[in-house]
Amino acid sequence: MNYFCKMGELKKLVEEGKIKYIGLSEASPSTIRRAHAVHPVTAVQTEWSLWARDLEEVVPTCRELGIGIVPYSPLGRGFFSRGAKLVENLTEDDFRKKLPRFQPENLEHNKYVFERVNEMAAKKGCTPSQLALAWVHHRGSDVCPIPGTTKIENFNQNIGALSVKLAPEEMAELESFASADEVKGERHVFMSTCWMNSETPPLSSWKAE
Repeated sequence: MNYFCKMGELKKLVEEGKIKYIGLSEASPSTIRRAHAVHPVTAVQTEWSLWARDLEEVVPTCRELGIGIVPYSPLGRGFFSRGAKLVENLTEDDFRKKLPRFQPENLEHNKYVFERVNEMAAKKGCTPSQLALAWVHHRGSDVCPIPGTTKIENFNQNIGALSVKLAPEEMAELESFASADEVKGERHVFMSTCWMNSETPPLSSWKAE
C-alpha cells in the first residue's frame, strides 16, 4: 500500500477517535509535507545526536509546519556515555556491534571524539552523556529526545542533563568535536531505511494491482 494511502487510513482512525495523533519516522522533507497535507503530523522521529546531524536538513520543514521533533539515540547509540568502552562490553546479540561507527577501523578514530566531549564535560562538572544530551535539548523547545535506558542510575543522569546549560560558543565547540569530517563510518547499518534514502513517490504515481 502506498505511504499516503496509509496516511488516509490513519486520518480515518483519528476521525473515529481510535487514535489521537499521527507521527512519522525517518521521513524526508517532501514526504513530511505531503503527509501533513493529508492530515496534520504531530511529530517526526529520527536519529539526532552530536554525531548524527543529517536530520538538520529536515528540521526547517518541521518548524515551518509546527511539527515536534523527537530525536532517538540522542547519545549516539550509547557512545557518548562510555566511548569505546561501551563497544567492548556489548553482547554478541547486540545489534550495535554491527554499526559502521563501532567497527575497529572506525572506532579507533571515533574514540577521540568521545575523549574531547569527556574533557569538556569534566570542565562543566557533568558526565559526557549529560553534556551530549544537553546539546540536543538546547536545539529548541520543540525538540524532545528519547534516550533509552534500562537502569535507574542512567535514567537519573538523563534527567540531570536538563540542568546543564550551554552557551552558544559551547554548542559550537561541541559540534566541532563531532562534525562530519571528524566522525568515521555511517550512523546506521541500513542507510537505505534513513530519511535521505526513503523518498516516498507521489500518490498520483501509484497504481493498485
